[in-house]
Amino acid sequence: MNFGKVDHPENMDFTLPETHSDTIKVLNKSGNKNGFKDVRIGCAKWNKKDLKNFYPKGTKDELKYYSSQFNSIEFNGSFYRMYPEEQFEKWYGKADDNFKFFPKVPRIISHIKRLNGTEGLTDDFVKNLLQLKEKLGMVFLQMRDDFAPKFIDRLDDFLAHWPKEIPLSLELRHPDWYADENTANELYDVLITRDVAHIITDTAGRRDLIHMRLSNTTVFIRYNGANHSSDYTRLDDWLDKLEEWHKEGLENVYFFIHQNVEEASPLLSAYFIERFNKRFKTDIKIPKTLN
Repeated sequence: MNFGKVDHPENMDFTLPETHSDTIKVLNKSGNKNGFKDVRIGCAKWNKKDLKNFYPKGTKDELKYYSSQFNSIEFNGSFYRMYPEEQFEKWYGKADDNFKFFPKVPRIISHIKRLNGTEGLTDDFVKNLLQLKEKLGMVFLQMRDDFAPKFIDRLDDFLAHWPKEIPLSLELRHPDWYADENTANELYDVLITRDVAHIITDTAGRRDLIHMRLSNTTVFIRYNGANHSSDYTRLDDWLDKLEEWHKEGLENVYFFIHQNVEEASPLLSAYFIERFNKRFKTDIKIPKTLN
């Protein structure tokens, strides 16, 4: 993921912002402090071309092997085309029993039509997705960089149409969503009402997207490393933040690791999972890495 890439990450201040006060209110109101309900940590791609040095020599089915090592995938492939039911059925059959897909809403809905008149397309996408059955995780909707707050009514209409039984998260990239307190509050009223998680995107060049304001008891983090030693200390900082939120009632953690050069993603993921297990006494499988 090259979004937010900078030429000199060593010069960046990667300190995480303080938690927004409304996050504590949301977690305290609805959260369960007895432990996490669901934790999913994975990469964004499963193909050999990107994840070099991850697959053992002779691996024939990439998804089958990937799902034996990770419990989830941030599935960006669904962004580029509307896959038919049969394809989702095939993926369902290949993936391990405890595996979950986190598909991205197709760009024809989000980027081409920009949520305008997309009810039929959305219904078709959902119908096909349902073939993943219990292996369907949280769907994520990423909007174009120019999708501004003036379209909030269009956004609300889309979220109202989305089926409530399928968890949904939202990534917004236009800076005006976060630059003004009244605009941000209006957005959060919509997200809380529709029970939609607000994605946090941690990338070097867009620190404004680390808003630290949750809209429900799920955190969905898209972490973009910079192929720099700071990638590991940044992950340590996220463990501290997740522990803070866990004590307040955070229930679900969906954490997906990207790299500008994706081959390092499994290494970062293994590092993060191992330390997550130690911190929270979980037993998430640590993926094998070849280097």
